[in-house]
Amino acid sequence: MSKVPSPRPRARLLPLIALTFLAAAALRFADGPLSALAQADSPPPEAAQPLPSDPREGAEWAIRLAEREAEITRREAAVAERLAEIAQIEGRITEHLSALAQAEAELQATMALADRAAEGDLGRLVAMYENMRPDDAARLFSEMDEGFAAGFLARLRPEVAAAVLSGMEPQRAYLISAIVAGRNVEVPRR
Repeated sequence: MSKVPSPRPRARLLPLIALTFLAAAALRFADGPLSALAQADSPPPEAAQPLPSDPREGAEWAIRLAEREAEITRREAAVAERLAEIAQIEGRITEHLSALAQAEAELQATMALADRAAEGDLGRLVAMYENMRPDDAARLFSEMDEGFAAGFLARLRPEVAAAVLSGMEPQRAYLISAIVAGRNVEVPRR
């Protein structure tokens, strides 16, 4: 009587063969789409190097990798330091701009105060010239610079200005009148 092999060894062999086929398919799949995805995130081909099979080459590869990591860490630290410097500079610029805005506001306030004081002084002088006798004012206006005299003459009441002009030489009165008339020629009309 011959022995028929029992189905049990075949039953054990079948799952092992199926597992082998699955492992081979997984390796092929890993070489296909997954390796393409991994290559998309990796550096350009000239920088990429295959993993070495020799342990000595593996040690060299690990040293190069450690050196590269150290260089990247150094560069990151340099960038972080530069960003900190930029933040400090931005802070100083903000402080300077704030101080400049404050100084500008103070200057405008001082200029406004000076303008009000100057306007008050001019108002007193105009009042003084208006209270003078026209002949005396005409003599003073004849001695003044034409532009200066025109500025005061324009501020006088019209009847006082007319009396002062009538007491001056005709050429001088004409020159001052022309300056008064032309003072606003350059002002935009629109």
